[in-house]
Amino acid sequence: MKLQRMNRRALALGALAVSGALALTACGSDETGDPGSGSSGAAAPSNVKCDDASGQVLADGSSAQKNAVDAWVKQFSAACKVEINYKAGGSGAGVTAFTQGQVPWAGSDSALKPDEVAASKKICSGGQGIDLPMVGGPIAVGYNVPGVDKLVLDASTIAKIFDSKITKWNDPAIAKLNPDAKLPNLKIQAFHRSDESGTTDNFTKYLIATAKKDFPYEGGKAWQAKGGQSAPQSSGVAAQVKQTPGAIGYFELSYAKDGIKTVAVDTGAAQPVEATVENATKAISDAKVVGTGKDLALELNYGTKADGAYPMVLVTYEIVCDKGNKADTLPAVKAFLRYAASEDGQKILAENDYAPMPEDIIAKVRTTVESLS
Repeated sequence: MKLQRMNRRALALGALAVSGALALTACGSDETGDPGSGSSGAAAPSNVKCDDASGQVLADGSSAQKNAVDAWVKQFSAACKVEINYKAGGSGAGVTAFTQGQVPWAGSDSALKPDEVAASKKICSGGQGIDLPMVGGPIAVGYNVPGVDKLVLDASTIAKIFDSKITKWNDPAIAKLNPDAKLPNLKIQAFHRSDESGTTDNFTKYLIATAKKDFPYEGGKAWQAKGGQSAPQSSGVAAQVKQTPGAIGYFELSYAKDGIKTVAVDTGAAQPVEATVENATKAISDAKVVGTGKDLALELNYGTKADGAYPMVLVTYEIVCDKGNKADTLPAVKAFLRYAASEDGQKILAENDYAPMPEDIIAKVRTTVESLS
């Protein structure tokens, strides 16, 4: 009897080994199957649909979404035999690389402009570049003011600080918004992006929409206001804020780590609004799809005064050809974007200080991804 039990145990272990090998070969599936049949604690997610994705994919663009892409790549690559190399050189660099045919997809915190769409038609055979909103989140205003743990600013003071019109932390305009804070007579060191950035574009869109008198610029990916200091990418601005007393800068919430404090914004709502994923989602939910055809570009409401809605938000788009994608990279790009837009992919965003897309928007993204050719 003991020998029979040992033989049965060996057969069971062998069956498990074969089952595991088959699961790895299949690279996952959309089907969840019997909940009791899965192996909990597996390294690779079981619902990633790889199809015939393989090889290497180089992409570039938004540094705002880099932490999200890194999290996606970790899960996706564990399931599929694909190496994703996301450079995160900034939205401007990403769009340029895409329209020049250097990468099959790019990330941008701003939707494609008409001239960029026209340029994309040269590399999208029979199609054009489209915007797929995939990542949301608050643009946090991080600061480093010794002795000040909480700070409230409104659009006007933020605009004046970043245009060098308010230069000291104990300025009366800041003191009025923070009556209980001990504001030092310390020079403000305002940091902005040195590279073309969708984060800059969205940050300045907020200021232009809410404090045009104090921020008289056209906006765009390149910084236009006077004075201040610059640093490359979101990580560079965050690093400068962290190490420079008196500093203030703007970057995605996921970069506000290691003790960096963030500003609460007085929007005119009942209470100043903190930069949180939940508060950003409230603002993004008010967005409208303004793209045509398969393009899903959004129009954000930067001037919202709804309680708990954080107005300084951005949406990162994955830019890809709707038609005419290169045959050697299409399967991998399509599989990766499918996973990013999936329920699991969007759940990862909230776990990394990003805001998932509202359900009605992400549903359209999923449909569009399946139609890529």
